Amino acid sequence: MDLRFEEEPDEDPDEPERPSQPDGARGTATGLVPTVGLPGREWEYSTKVLTVAQVADGVTVVKVLHEAGADGWELASVIDGGEKRVILMRRPKRSARESRRVGFAPPKPN
Repeated sequence: MDLRFEEEPDEDPDEPERPSQPDGARGTATGLVPTVGLPGREWEYSTKVLTVAQVADGVTVVKVLHEAGADGWELASVIDGGEKRVILMRRPKRSARESRRVGFAPPKPN
């Protein structure tokens, strides 16, 4: 019996060539690509537990979201908790300076 060994090719001919740029983009961009979107945004979260009946009545969820929306909260998810539903809300974290903005500006010295 004659044994022969073959070397595997470096590239698989069945795979198409991948473009040098992602998604076939063309150009000679050098350096870093700027990020698009919100830089380093962190969230704070809040929950509200409701019964299935409250979710199904068509009024309670709207009321909860409307009240929370006035404070800057948005609906992130509804989590199934068996007989209860947990409404998960989020809003951007506020800086210490922003969270202290209340009332009027202090009077200017004369």
